[in-house]
Amino acid sequence: MTGVNFAQLLRDKILIFDGGFGSELYRRNFFVNTSYDGLVLTNPKDVTAIHQAYVEAGCDVLTTNTYNANALKLASFGLAEKVGDINRTAVALARRASAGKPEILVAGSLGPLGSASFADAVAALGEQKDALVEAKADFLLFESIENRNDLRVVLALDPGDEIAWVPSFVMDSEGKLGDGTTIGEINAMLKTAKVPPAAFGINCGAGPEVTLQALTAIRDKLAYPVIVQPASGIPRRVDNRFMPMTTPEYFTTYALRYTTLGARGVGGCCGIAPEHIADLARSLKPLVKTEHAAVFDVKIDEAALLDETPLAQKSDFGAKLASGKWLKLIEMIPPRGIDLTDTVNKAIKVREAGFDAINLPDGPRASCRLSQIITGIEIAEKAKIETIIHCCCRDRNLISLQSMVLGCMAKNLRNILFITGDPPKLGNYPFSSGVFDVDSIGLVKLQKQLNRGVDIGGQALGNGVKTEIVCGVGVDPNAIDPEREYRRLAEKVEAGADFIITQPVFDPDVLTKFLKKIAHFNVPVIAGVWPFASYRNALFMKNEVPGVVVPDWIMKAMEAAPDKESQRAEGIRIARQIVAAIHDDVRGVATSAPLGRVDTAIEVCRGF
Repeated sequence: MTGVNFAQLLRDKILIFDGGFGSELYRRNFFVNTSYDGLVLTNPKDVTAIHQAYVEAGCDVLTTNTYNANALKLASFGLAEKVGDINRTAVALARRASAGKPEILVAGSLGPLGSASFADAVAALGEQKDALVEAKADFLLFESIENRNDLRVVLALDPGDEIAWVPSFVMDSEGKLGDGTTIGEINAMLKTAKVPPAAFGINCGAGPEVTLQALTAIRDKLAYPVIVQPASGIPRRVDNRFMPMTTPEYFTTYALRYTTLGARGVGGCCGIAPEHIADLARSLKPLVKTEHAAVFDVKIDEAALLDETPLAQKSDFGAKLASGKWLKLIEMIPPRGIDLTDTVNKAIKVREAGFDAINLPDGPRASCRLSQIITGIEIAEKAKIETIIHCCCRDRNLISLQSMVLGCMAKNLRNILFITGDPPKLGNYPFSSGVFDVDSIGLVKLQKQLNRGVDIGGQALGNGVKTEIVCGVGVDPNAIDPEREYRRLAEKVEAGADFIITQPVFDPDVLTKFLKKIAHFNVPVIAGVWPFASYRNALFMKNEVPGVVVPDWIMKAMEAAPDKESQRAEGIRIARQIVAAIHDDVRGVATSAPLGRVDTAIEVCRGF
């Protein structure tokens, strides 16, 4: 795909890059005494196969196997005279791997030269650059820039004269290079380029978490689209074992955080394999679709719109919201099978403990559970307590979403929490697809229209029929991009949200700060409070769930408890401490039943 406006493409969509190449060659038993770049000539089938694996994984950009394909690096293998052949062949192999998919871009990779003199480095990379341009790579990717001298060499090439170019930097958690060069100094150097870069890259480094910290540190200081490609990182010490943490799902979770912070390109570097990119593509592409989700532009006959039922008359829960009552909710996950006996018995216990409603998730973490609607009907009929049905846009198109809401209304399930939903991931259901016709903002708009008797197509439900649904939405006070979270919440409130439930909060100060910012919305906020079941549970949340902030005092308290039951008791004590701290600032709490133990949630809320 030559002649592409790469900078414009990054503005129009989020691109998925491939992962590591050298680490994939090593996995194929090519050891480090081999010129990996020279393999494009001696083992083209293996190189092409790796590219093809990334194509099949769903990437939009292939990076040539030319990281060290310059005369200085190739000389130690007796290949200094092959610079042109290697680089031209590398581009051709990437093109061959993406045959039939002309939309896939090819990035010409150039690595740094370290201790080489400035003049030698400029000459060597200049020769390589010319070969990649001649081979018609779509843009040049100068990878792993570690210091000011590396960048000086790149700038001396005037790379933008003939082709789009991207400098990509190895950064520490503060967004600095290895020699201490700051983002301000980098920006000043980039401004001297005859043609500015098409994007700004962060690659390799100490792993996804450090890369996230680097992006957070510099994002507001960049004038270019950002491409993020972390390495898999250093194994983490857990219970005196060194554990590689970067599973495909772990990598994807961080990659989604990068896009939340504004990254327009995401992929991987050393140690990130096709299975990581496949998981990322499967998760990111449906979410990107929500950027262009259906907009409700159907003209509505104003005369057909009915008056919406007042909040206090929609449901008992709505009446409690309207009255200012302090509310206690509990989340109970529907069973995997079809037997609801245990669920109903727990619901009765919860009702007797004074809870106001039960949250019923909709396929949490893209898992398959018994229908939350059927579960809600059974609980309402047999346990005599209201439910809040979760509805996510992942699994249903607009027609099905409307049918679901009408079904809830027909069975008197009048409280719904609208969420975008977790994207399907590789795992138990690799064949499932995300629909995402709309996001949670669109779902609230849809519901508010049905509450006035008109469907999404502008058709009246007829005979004075309308839904009477209490609309809830979610928010994450710990969001890594608080401004984006605030903007989206503002849109949900404008769409007509009646109440807000937060993601689990472990730091009351974080919640208090967020509540002050959204106070003018004048919408009841119910805080999520998650009692840890054990120290390992707390460790998992802190280390493996990006965006969740667990203060050190909580970790120390959980670790100090000597056994599992003591840790559970400590988790309850900490949760109660959090509830007490936020009690006067929120309209209630939504707690969970870890491992299905509703007694834990009951203890957390006792006396409040």
